[in-house]
Amino acid sequence: MANLLVRNVDDAVAQALKQRASRHGRSAEAEHRAILEAALLHPRAKSFAEVLMSIPAVGRDEDFVRAPASAPAPHVFD
Repeated sequence: MANLLVRNVDDAVAQALKQRASRHGRSAEAEHRAILEAALLHPRAKSFAEVLMSIPAVGRDEDFVRAPASAPAPHVFD
């Protein structure tokens, strides 16, 4: 296993880590490991809304207007 040393951590961040560790009943070091593991090995899946919001604007609505069909659509499941 590797060892990590994190320098120059803001006092407020260190205090928040200690408080979070206390709420979870573990040491600050164990909490730090859990946070790193969750962030790097188990990223949170995006919600459907987040996926939709990430789609870039690529045109105007009128660019995507469906033309009227000249013939009925074929029955593909018959």
